[in-house]
Amino acid sequence: MPAPKDVEKKLEALREKIRQHEHLYYVLDTPEISDLEFDKLMQTLKDLETEQPSLITPDSPTQRVGGKPREGFVKFRHSTPMLSLDNTYNEEELRGWERRVHELTGRQDVDYVCELKLDGMSLALVYEDGKLARGITRGDGSVGEDVTLNVRTVRSIPLSIPLDRLKKAGLPPNFEVRGELLMPTASFKKINEERERQGLSTFANPRNFTAGTVRQLDANITAERRMDYFPYILLVNGRTYFDRHSKTLDALTSAGFKVNSNHKLVRSMDEVWAFIQHWEERRDSLPYEIDGIVVKVDRTALQDELGFTGKAPRWAIAYKYTARVGITRLEDIRVQVGRTGKLTPVAMLAPVSIGGTTVRNATLHNMDEIERLGVKIGDWVQVERGGDVIPKVAKVIDDKDHPRGTREFEMPEKCPVCGTKVVRTEGEVDYRCVNANCPAKLLGTILHFASRGVMNIDGMGESLVNQLIERGLVKNVADIYSLTKKDLLSLQRFADKSAQNILDEIENSKTLPFERVIYGLGIRMVGERTAQFLAEHFGSMDALENASVEELQNVNEVGPRIAESIVEFFSIPANRKLVERLRESGLTLKGKKKERGTKLAGKTFVLTGTLAKYTRDEAKKMIEDAGGKVAGSVSKKTDYVVAGADAGSKLDKAKELGVAVIDEKEMEGLL
Repeated sequence: MPAPKDVEKKLEALREKIRQHEHLYYVLDTPEISDLEFDKLMQTLKDLETEQPSLITPDSPTQRVGGKPREGFVKFRHSTPMLSLDNTYNEEELRGWERRVHELTGRQDVDYVCELKLDGMSLALVYEDGKLARGITRGDGSVGEDVTLNVRTVRSIPLSIPLDRLKKAGLPPNFEVRGELLMPTASFKKINEERERQGLSTFANPRNFTAGTVRQLDANITAERRMDYFPYILLVNGRTYFDRHSKTLDALTSAGFKVNSNHKLVRSMDEVWAFIQHWEERRDSLPYEIDGIVVKVDRTALQDELGFTGKAPRWAIAYKYTARVGITRLEDIRVQVGRTGKLTPVAMLAPVSIGGTTVRNATLHNMDEIERLGVKIGDWVQVERGGDVIPKVAKVIDDKDHPRGTREFEMPEKCPVCGTKVVRTEGEVDYRCVNANCPAKLLGTILHFASRGVMNIDGMGESLVNQLIERGLVKNVADIYSLTKKDLLSLQRFADKSAQNILDEIENSKTLPFERVIYGLGIRMVGERTAQFLAEHFGSMDALENASVEELQNVNEVGPRIAESIVEFFSIPANRKLVERLRESGLTLKGKKKERGTKLAGKTFVLTGTLAKYTRDEAKKMIEDAGGKVAGSVSKKTDYVVAGADAGSKLDKAKELGVAVIDEKEMEGLL
């Protein structure tokens, strides 16, 4: 029998009451009832829903946790890439960024929004008709993992928002929110204290713990670890919605999100610097960890004008606070062999806590750095840890309380892994193992190839790769594509489902674009950005394999050393054979060659102001695709200045130099 309407109304009224109290407690931190009273309300709701299961809704407060543990996570492509931020480390670099903003926009009157740089993990929330539809991790920036069931357990994330509330906040029913998921310091300490009482190992730091918690296959475990969420970006159809970032934060607050209150709209870089200093002095008083301040251009039109680099927006910058330091004893130095064969000395330290993280080793970079520091085994050293940067030995402590060590370190003459003689090329600081079959290089090569930003084979971590190498199942990256379920089931901790998950990940990697394969080959000095330029220029692996040093130098950002490194790589028969095996395995070895037109060849453009139909990056791409060049400032060599609305000083400079000024329509005509 259908439920009476009065029961349905009673249920919804009770849900709304509970949502309001959740908002007061978890978002505003101003509870109006006791925990006992709240628990009673929740129990009443559970009882009513048990009696009327047909009336349970997905956004009911009782549905934050439930169901059996999952077997894995589904990949999900972001509406627009989730990019990282460029970093600055001092006032001079910060003001240098401001000068670039002024030059690119032609404006001196730029407002900024300062926000705390929260030390958690990025998370995107998608709302449809005001209801939480998906929670997606950052992943590699383009593709993340759907962790919706876990996200629903975070009490400061609304499961649904009434449409009238969204309307009042100026938001449409469908939108995306991006922000930071983090573990409050108190929650983290409480969990570690409990683990200590149980005789279990403790977790290293809140950030890594957060990343692990949100990927728990059992949402009940996630719910027990009280996390928090602070949004800072709003997108509608993949684009920003308000004309100012400060309005975005206000709208998110009005809609019921827990926007971090420690943000400020400022009018000058002096005010930005004052904000940075204010919070550097008070960072330890916060209930969560921060590692700096994020500064954003407030006006959306200027953000569009500034655009993006390959990895980061030009309209935002992160100021990173000085690294936290600790003093400890350097007990030994071991040599680590990387995937390129580079030998890196690593300091083995007596454990020391730095900013909430236990540090046991730190990089010494190379022999030149060891000699510069004058470090010996047994020394007391100052160790720095800043954000995601690997801990490093900063200096040797030499005083009466910290006696010096006595044992000098010498770089081994032979590779510590395979025994091959180590070489050091003239003019370079690094020592290298040149044995292509060195097991240490093989481990690093495969881990690089399978990593998230390359071929994205989730689950192929160090433990699995070590087993594959030890069993002789993988001798190079191409062998990954010959693995069978039988091979995987022969390894430790592998059952049918987990083996199939790995095989599915391997199969999915075959569909990734051509530039990922180039990057995955591990060609020395060829990073992610260079791989993309190579893919766009040559369009196929065949063309790249046979390119000369001269041809390679025609590629954007490829100089003589990179070109020689690429030619050297493909001159080795084993490497060509490897590429051929990848081709036979079905990987993508062709891309869309980016053909440049000739209509605007030799012409230099400068863009200023806001265009009606195009963003700054879109206009730049159109000009470059037609053979033209886009410069950041006006000079006598400039052929055209394209002036949009609110054009700034670049327009004045063009008039002063007699450079042709055209509007958007005239630009289209030239194209």
